[in-house]
Amino acid sequence: MEETYLLKHPGVKKKILAGGTGPLPHFPPGTKLVFHFQTLLDNFERTVIDDSRCAGRPAEIFVGKMFKLEVWETLLTSMRIGEVAEFWCDAIHTGLYPIVSKGMRLIAQGKDPLEGQRHMCGMGNLFHYHSTGYPELDELMRTPQPLIFIMELLQVGDPMSYHRESWMMEKDEKLQTVPILHMQGNALVKQRKFREAASKYKEAVLLLKTVQSREMPGDIDYINLGRMIIPLELNYCQCMLELEEYYEVIEHTTELLEKHKCVKGYYKRAKAHAAVWNEKEARRDFNMVAQLDVTLNSLVHRELRSLSERMKEKYWEEKEQYWNKLENKEEKNDDEETVETASEEVCENKAGDEEEEQLSQMTLTEGKDWQQMLRLVMLLQKEGNFLITQGKFKEASEKFKEAIEYVDHLQNTVDRKGDDWDSLEKVRLPLGLNLSQCLLELKQHQQVVELNNKLLKKHKNFKAIYQRARAHAALCNEDEARKDFAMVEKLDPNFRPIVRQELKKLGENVRIMHSSQNKNYWETTQEKWGPDR
Repeated sequence: MEETYLLKHPGVKKKILAGGTGPLPHFPPGTKLVFHFQTLLDNFERTVIDDSRCAGRPAEIFVGKMFKLEVWETLLTSMRIGEVAEFWCDAIHTGLYPIVSKGMRLIAQGKDPLEGQRHMCGMGNLFHYHSTGYPELDELMRTPQPLIFIMELLQVGDPMSYHRESWMMEKDEKLQTVPILHMQGNALVKQRKFREAASKYKEAVLLLKTVQSREMPGDIDYINLGRMIIPLELNYCQCMLELEEYYEVIEHTTELLEKHKCVKGYYKRAKAHAAVWNEKEARRDFNMVAQLDVTLNSLVHRELRSLSERMKEKYWEEKEQYWNKLENKEEKNDDEETVETASEEVCENKAGDEEEEQLSQMTLTEGKDWQQMLRLVMLLQKEGNFLITQGKFKEASEKFKEAIEYVDHLQNTVDRKGDDWDSLEKVRLPLGLNLSQCLLELKQHQQVVELNNKLLKKHKNFKAIYQRARAHAALCNEDEARKDFAMVEKLDPNFRPIVRQELKKLGENVRIMHSSQNKNYWETTQEKWGPDR
């Protein structure tokens, strides 16, 4: 059959090799075209570059969906079903063929056609990597030339005859699909198929976000689409909670709450934080739920009580695990020391003084190395902090004292001018402040003054000054207390109301003390300032 030029498409020639059946099909947007193709060079040998039959699967494109090689859509829409035709296409139509060919070859191999690419257009990736990975395609990139396509149209699919992915849908079609997906997700939740339901909700959210991305932020349509996303996101997060995908819940609810402050969002994030032991974040979100909806106060109180119980259980469980590991380590060290002692007794060259020194060192370290003692300090500090929250200040003070003893021992093994010494001082400071707080609660005020005097020789710390001021006030050391409270107010003016209250209590305590000693104003003044001269 003679070659004919396709009307309105310069640079394209068509030759029908085998006629198709029936009339020319209608090709509305979204029509699925299934076809085999063969690509040849326009030379004497008619070298074959690609053949879909060799790949074992036909190719597919969708009408009106911006296929990279636009001329193919033109060629296929001129054919009948079953028709085989040969097309000659000028170089102006085949410039992007190497990109299309590379993608189809990767698909035929079962690979992702975008694998290894950066987020840019196909041409940008080619220029970045300088090669398609196929020499014949690289040659076509360097020297664009006419190509011959032999095509056989196998099937023309109606736009509604197959599952359409989101990129193939128009705006109205996406908006119509969202409520269907929503109902399907709800039905799956009732069947407790949370994984499948989550995929439905997620697909609906992606459709809405795709539509929203084409709207102007702040417009009424943009805002309404955002409101439609909220229940779908919350349903998705509920499914993830049921599937124990807690970090997924935290990520999605955080993103949602940045745009919309909703009670359910805070509640679901609080539940996820509680499940992964983020106590501080969970309490913050539960408290936010109670603030936003006072009718949920009873629910929040139950959740907080449950969280406290779980944290206690976790704390004692971790403590038991740690001590078991530590005891096993100590038993192992004891066995090693027993072997060493036996060998030393056999050896006659060891002096008695050296043996005594080793035994004293062994008693001091208690079979623990540097790392063990540091971990023990951290554990004791954590235990002490926990006991403070329980109001057990005496037991907490013992924990902090024991931790400080370990720090003292560690400092004796390092250089005073080295970095290790400074690091241990930073560890000692919070231990000393926490111990001081416990002693204040136990009304051991003189010990508080002595402890903070030592701390303030090395650290100019606000808490240490404040705690010493309170201890002086309790001991009715009026001058020292006023001096320290003045320093507190100078360091942080926001503490002025608290300082005023403390000074008022100090004045009342001093008057009570003087009245109990039957001292009048004149005697008190003479005692403070001395007799008149």
